[in-house]
This record gives sequence, C-alpha cells and structure tokens, in this order.
Amino acid sequence: MTTADPAALPFTVTEASKTLSEACRRTGLQSEEARLIRLGENAIFDLPAEKVIVRIARSAEVLADATKEVAVAKWLRDSGLPAAEPTDHEQPIIVRDRPVTFWQFINDSGEKATTGDLARILRQLHHLPVPPDLPLPKFDIFGRVTERITKADTLRDEDQEFLIKRLFDLREQHKNLHYPLEFCAVHGDAHQQNLIKSTDGGIFLIDFERFAFGPPESDLAVTATEHLIGWHTPDDYSSFAKSYGFDVMEWEGFTVLRSINELKMTTWLMQNVNESDKIAREFQIRLSSLHNDDTPRGWSPF
Repeated sequence: MTTADPAALPFTVTEASKTLSEACRRTGLQSEEARLIRLGENAIFDLPAEKVIVRIARSAEVLADATKEVAVAKWLRDSGLPAAEPTDHEQPIIVRDRPVTFWQFINDSGEKATTGDLARILRQLHHLPVPPDLPLPKFDIFGRVTERITKADTLRDEDQEFLIKRLFDLREQHKNLHYPLEFCAVHGDAHQQNLIKSTDGGIFLIDFERFAFGPPESDLAVTATEHLIGWHTPDDYSSFAKSYGFDVMEWEGFTVLRSINELKMTTWLMQNVNESDKIAREFQIRLSSLHNDDTPRGWSPF
C-alpha cells in the first residue's frame, strides 16, 4: 500500500489537523481541545489546555521561513518590542513534511488594535538596528505569488493566463520604483490582524513569516491599500499616517504597491476556495476587480 505524501495533498483543515495531532504527540502537548484560529499561508491552532499556539506551514519548502520566525521573535524580545514569543521547545520541527512551530499564548482581550497602534509598532520596528547574524532575507514583495498561480488547480486557463500576465506587468513596473525611505527590517505582512491587544492593554506583534530586509513603504502600503478597499475609515488612515510620520499614498510609487498588494490578497485567498462557497465567491469578486484598476473593490476581509 502506498502512502500519499502529505505535502502533495491539499492544505485543508483535515490535513492540518492530522499534522497537529502528530506534532503534539511528539512534543507531549495535549491536542484534544485544539481550536483552529486561521487557515491561510499557515494553519494556526490554539491549544487551550497548554496555553500554546501552534503554527503549521504548508510544506518543507518554507522551513527557512519557520526557522527565521523563531530567530526574529527572540531578537524582538531582546530589543524590547512587544511581540509573540516561541515556547522552549526545540523548533521548528518537521511533521508530515510540514514545518511546525510553537508559541506562547497571549491573552487576547478581543479588542481590535487600532491603525495608530500599528503605525507606532511599525515605526519602532523600522528603527531597530538589525544584528548582522539575524537571518533576514532580502524582501521579495511578490512573495509566493508565482507558486500560488502556477500550482492552482481550481483556475480556468484564461484566469491563470490573466494572473500570470498581471504578475509579469507588475514585476516590470516594480523594477522602476525608487523608494524614498531607508531600508530596514520589515514585517512583510503588516496589517491589524497581526497585532493582538492583550487583556492588560499591551499591543503585541505576531506572524514573522515574511520578515525581511527591505523598504518600509512595503509595510505602510498594506494599510493604505486596505483603506482604499474600504476596510479603514478616512480618520483611521489619517491616524495611521500621522502616527508613523509618513503618508505612503503621497508617494508616486504607491499605485504600483497597491496593485501588487491586491494581487497578493487575491492569490492568497485563492488557495482556500475549496474550503467554502463564501471564500470561492469572494475570490471571484477579487479576481474580477483586478481586470479594472478603477473598479470599486467592495471586497470582504477574511
């Protein structure tokens, strides 16, 4: 009997749960009451009995990112920036060909951090000196977009061709950008959902998978893009820009970053279209929007 390669299987809740059970068995953690928090680039589970968060990546191809996450978390702790901290387990570990990391639980107040909170944290991060031994790669703003498009098995041929062409066009436009701010450590996925406001009022930065060395404008453009989609009010965005001290929307290169972010947001969601009809419908809305830059987005957050 041949056993399927887990990494070759779709990254579903069922597959992630199997990996979680095996990871917990190896580390002696209880997984019986595990709760899925999110399924995206990673599957993120809460182990309430252990007060531990488990992150499961899609394949061993991103092991370097998982290793980097742990190193970045320790650096942020030593630098005094409030952020998620790894547990004392030896990590990452590979389970069913997927990198797994373990994190200390943060008591979430349930209250959403503000855009001003995000700007303050990003400003602090962007001014931290980066130690020479920290394994930060050069920032790739296109991330895993190519792989998402080429490996998608739910796309019609014409949609795949459109996304490939759009990616090519945006790569060409991005080559001509001149960033005005000094390069630094960047989060790489800097949105409000990657902040937790704890029960004692602290604001903690989480999710270090896309950390890199690159232009801070790339972090700032995430909130600006979400604002133009309609996810932040004008006052919220004004607070963000004022708190950081720079309005990325006033930079002429922002329109390119906005288009790149929208492509990334669309292909990210595309990975989970088989999980629900709601996700599949939202993906089609986003994909249709990409055909016309002037079309109001009307996207729903996930």
